[in-house]
Amino acid sequence: MLKFLFWLSIFGALFSYLIYPAVLKLLPSRTVPASDGRGKQAPKVSLIITVHNEEGRIRDKIANTLELSYPGMEVIVASDASTDGTDQIVTEFRNQGVMLVRANERKGKEYAQLQAIKVANGEILVFSDVATSIPEDSLERLVAYFSDPGVGAVSSEDRFVSRDGTVAGEGAYVRYEMWLRRLESQRAGLVGLSGSFFAVRREICDDWDIYSPSDFNTALSCVRHGYIAVTAPDVLGFYQDVSDVRREYQRKLRTIIRGLTAMSRHPEVLDPTRYGWFAFQVFGHKLMRWAVPWFLVSLLLTSLVLAGTGSIYLLALIGQLAFYGVVGVGMLYPSLRQSGLVKLPYFFVQVNLAIAHATLSFLGGKRMTVWQPSRR
Repeated sequence: MLKFLFWLSIFGALFSYLIYPAVLKLLPSRTVPASDGRGKQAPKVSLIITVHNEEGRIRDKIANTLELSYPGMEVIVASDASTDGTDQIVTEFRNQGVMLVRANERKGKEYAQLQAIKVANGEILVFSDVATSIPEDSLERLVAYFSDPGVGAVSSEDRFVSRDGTVAGEGAYVRYEMWLRRLESQRAGLVGLSGSFFAVRREICDDWDIYSPSDFNTALSCVRHGYIAVTAPDVLGFYQDVSDVRREYQRKLRTIIRGLTAMSRHPEVLDPTRYGWFAFQVFGHKLMRWAVPWFLVSLLLTSLVLAGTGSIYLLALIGQLAFYGVVGVGMLYPSLRQSGLVKLPYFFVQVNLAIAHATLSFLGGKRMTVWQPSRR
């Protein structure tokens, strides 16, 4: 029984990161048309910026938005019951076509977005956060993907900006995630979009669930309406990295708890008879990713017990102790985390600690419908 648990733990720990993408590679892929930055039509676009108490950043965000080159763009700022000067600042731009929609009761990001959806006139709705800076031609590039009638939503790809203003280099983990997104785009579609900058057909927003993260719910709604969500490698959203590591950890906790909430509200998404390969992608990318920390704990414990019964179990134990030893060195000496040898194991363990923490909090009844933007 212990040996079976050992091998099951290895399978579970590797599934989301290695086995799942390998299966995707074997599946037939659809052709995802690349954007040429122009598009054959110019549908009406409504750009919705969601805010809560952003008086320090909203002016820069509106200025960046008004510099976008898309013709006839409608700009709506959805205020999640802001209590500072955010709303007053937004009204200063009324003569430049910026509309303020306010949720008088704070019920979270998705509720504020819903208030904006109700008044939006666009055929395509674009959602963005205050922290995200958008290049001038981004909307043309996003809209070009909708020339494919099968595409229901388009996600940008994130780029981090360092404190000195330069674009931070992509780490191995980010490169892996972007590669995985592109694989999903070419199969049953993304299971989650970049919540800070994405576009969706207006009709898909009829299923707006204010208690589920909009990046996941939009992907799910696409499938329900017979569309898919795709990633746009040529459409980038730039935002500053979180300077405080503790805030970054809290951001991960919020993201995972909100994801678990969405899954608990929509368990039907795992039914392959209804959602086909999309259900498998949700299982592989989301559910099995959230199970990794528990498989890792099981693997370590079974390795400890079985180490004296065979060389393979002893080697597995030594390998794990060495791996966690490197992480421990990174904890003791923060400067070493810049080294690739330490950075990736340290980041991997931090992610899985956040998943375990968030799962326990979720099972204990914690929910995070109300949204608190990360201060960067």
